Amino acid sequence: MHWPDGMEPEHATVFAHNELVIPAAPATIWHWLCRASGWPNWYSNCGWLKFRDGEGPDLAPGAAFVWKTFGVRVRSTVIVFDPEREIGWDAAAFGLRAYHGWQLEVLDGGHTRVITEETQHGPLTTIGRWYLRRGLLREHQNWLESLSRMAQSGAPV
Repeated sequence: MHWPDGMEPEHATVFAHNELVIPAAPATIWHWLCRASGWPNWYSNCGWLKFRDGEGPDLAPGAAFVWKTFGVRVRSTVIVFDPEREIGWDAAAFGLRAYHGWQLEVLDGGHTRVITEETQHGPLTTIGRWYLRRGLLREHQNWLESLSRMAQSGAPV
């Protein structure tokens, strides 16, 4: 994972790591992951998502978006973008600063290992470290499993 300075796991108050092998090609998974405007349709922890400055519907380098996740309004900007390999964005909300990254690794037999990791800092994370980490692990697993279902259905339109 290409961590922004200061957001590395060893410096984080909260760190979560999830991974899943998905029986689909990286290109298909990438399409679903980057079509952020569609997340609310298939990822239950995304209440809504709006691109800033008329961007979208897909994530791209520097794309800025505002979304609701974990019941909180979050501002994000894509800061890592390596097509079909790695994507990551920062996240800012009241009391926390975070980085969320995804890596795709090609495996034999048309499968892809998808790794998602998040680090968090801030007063909110210090107070709720244990609770926040449990929620991240649960919802990121949900995101991976939902992404797997969508990728197996084909590329988004």
